[in-house]
Amino acid sequence: MTAIAEPPPARRGRPGYDRDQVLEVAVRLFNEQGYDATSVADLAGRLGLTKSALYHHFASKEQLLSLALDEALDGLEGVLDEPAAATGEPAERLAAVLRGAVRVLVDRLPYVTLLLRVRGNSAVERAALERRRTFDHRVAALVSEAQRSGRIRADVDGAVATRLVFGMVNSIVEWYRPDGAVDRERLAHDVVAVALDGMRTR
Repeated sequence: MTAIAEPPPARRGRPGYDRDQVLEVAVRLFNEQGYDATSVADLAGRLGLTKSALYHHFASKEQLLSLALDEALDGLEGVLDEPAAATGEPAERLAAVLRGAVRVLVDRLPYVTLLLRVRGNSAVERAALERRRTFDHRVAALVSEAQRSGRIRADVDGAVATRLVFGMVNSIVEWYRPDGAVDRERLAHDVVAVALDGMRTR
C-alpha cells in the first residue's frame, strides 16, 4: 500500500516583505501620521511583523527616512543630468527640467510628498534640505542663464521665479491622484506651458 504523503505545514504569519516593500509601507505611514508621530511599533503593526523582524531589514526608523528621502532627491537631481537638461538652449533645458521634475513627482509621489514635509528636525532631514537647496540653486542658475540668452524675461528675479515655479510643481502632491483623469505627460506639458509662457520674452 502506497503511503499517503503528509500535507506541507501551513505557513504561519503574514507573507514576508522585502526591503523595498517595507520602505514603501513606511513612507505611506509617515505621510499619514507624520514621521515624528510614527513609532517602530506602529510600522511593525502595519506590516504585521514583530519589531525584531523589522530590524532584520532596517537598523532604525531614521534609516528608513534617509532611504525614502534619497529616493526622492536622487530622482530630482537626476533630472538635471539628463541630456535634454544638460545641453542645448537654456530655455529649452529649463523646460526639460520642469517636465522631468513633474515626472519624478508623479512616479515617486509618496517619496516626494515626504520630502516636502520634512522640517529639519534631525540630521537626516537637514541633509535632505541641504540637497534640496542645492537643487534649487542649480535651477535658479539655469533660469538666470535663460534670462541672459534673451529667451526669459529679465525683470523677474531668477531665484524668485524658481521658487514660484516649484511652488506650483510641489503643489501637485496635494491634489494629484495616479488613478485620476490627468495623464502624467499632459500634466508635465501643462506645467511647462503655464510656467514658461509667463516668463518668455514677447
